[in-house]
Amino acid sequence: MNPQKSYTIEEAKRALERYCVYQDRCHKEIISKLYDYRMIPETHDIIIVHLIEHNFLNEERFSKSFARGKFRIKKWGKQRIVRELKFRDISAYNIKTALKEIDEKDYINTFNELAQKRFDAIKESHPQKKRKKLADYLLYRGWESNLIYAKINELIK
Repeated sequence: MNPQKSYTIEEAKRALERYCVYQDRCHKEIISKLYDYRMIPETHDIIIVHLIEHNFLNEERFSKSFARGKFRIKKWGKQRIVRELKFRDISAYNIKTALKEIDEKDYINTFNELAQKRFDAIKESHPQKKRKKLADYLLYRGWESNLIYAKINELIK
């Protein structure tokens, strides 16, 4: 849509329905889009209620698919997923529900594969520097520090 043009409520509803159908969205993304469309704040609630009533906008569904996707595709740990969901103003209940989507066995296997792959890729000979590089990488990805340091001690003797 052209950001210079002003939209009717119906045009904005249709545009945001298409936006939500393409991929699950959170309320924050929809509000941002409404500002992009230059909609007056009084219309925001009308449009958001319409999207929720017609199941285009569902934060629980969004948080579950976000957690599954970021874990499977980007191999993020739970801490990074939680941080990103909080940034999107997702409720604590929905965050907890989203984390249940990640199987604990898959979580540990993914962590071990990722740590081993990164360990093999680090071309550092000094053990302390190698430890730091591996820890920094895994911490940035949102893995728990207790898992990281146990794995580092296992890999670097």
